[in-house]
Amino acid sequence: MAHSHEHAHAHGATANRTRLLVAIAIIGAFLVVQVVGGVLSGSLSLLADAGHMASDLIGLVVALVAAMVAARPATDRQTYGYRRAEVLGALVNGVILIVVAVTVLVSAVGRLVSGAEGEAHEVRGGVMLVVAVLGLLANLAAMLVLRAGAKDSINVRGAYLEVLGDLIGSGLVIIAAVVIVTTGFDAADPIASMAIAVLIVPRALMLLRDVMHVLFESAPADTDVAEIREHLLGTPGVVAVHDVHVWQITSGSPVFSAHVEVDADVFESGCAGALLDELGGCLSEHFDVAHSTFQLEPAGRAEQEPTRHP
Repeated sequence: MAHSHEHAHAHGATANRTRLLVAIAIIGAFLVVQVVGGVLSGSLSLLADAGHMASDLIGLVVALVAAMVAARPATDRQTYGYRRAEVLGALVNGVILIVVAVTVLVSAVGRLVSGAEGEAHEVRGGVMLVVAVLGLLANLAAMLVLRAGAKDSINVRGAYLEVLGDLIGSGLVIIAAVVIVTTGFDAADPIASMAIAVLIVPRALMLLRDVMHVLFESAPADTDVAEIREHLLGTPGVVAVHDVHVWQITSGSPVFSAHVEVDADVFESGCAGALLDELGGCLSEHFDVAHSTFQLEPAGRAEQEPTRHP
């Protein structure tokens, strides 16, 4: 089962790299169009969306590099391989999102203040609208490409969230452009920019939270440690389970270790190997844990350990 899990992970990693390449091509091709359109229209929200798209592109490249590094095999020094590079890639993406949000917010507030003081900022709503619609379509295409991989990889999830946010941003720019074209209310442009910035922050914080969970080796959110312990205790021959640890190398790669106290006849009858197979199979089948380590101990061994964990 472990071999099958590894094969599936390798296949998924290859598919994710392909998805990232396609998304990079889509976003990169349209970024130039959006920057030119922002300059020609004088739209801050369009340039803000272009800045967000530029961060998307950087984030996608970082995610691709991280995915390529993560695909390298394990060594005697890097015994788990380089999978955590995906987590570091997601960390970079989260930081980029925060920087973009703050930059856009400051620029939008600055334009609103200058507008209130009488400084005019003419915005060509028609150009702004056309470019924003094209941006919406480009982001939609990239989002659909990344959607499948976002479920299994925190790295791809970070890239997906960036593109999803940019999709929403393009929608806000379209609304602002329609308002400008129909009413001439140019302040709709920086207001839309501020809305884009506000939308970016929560997604960035959610991504950074997921990254911190992995880096601090917290148990996966969908893993119930008490339920795992109960399953193990239900195995014939098992008396007690302690020193239980569950963490992730990267998203979708949980690791488990525990000290398992067993009846004396397990050792005397030579059934220790069979018990280990049964315990590992339990975790793989019921909890999708491919990497598990068990230390078999005679009953009562925990009382002799100087430091005992639950």
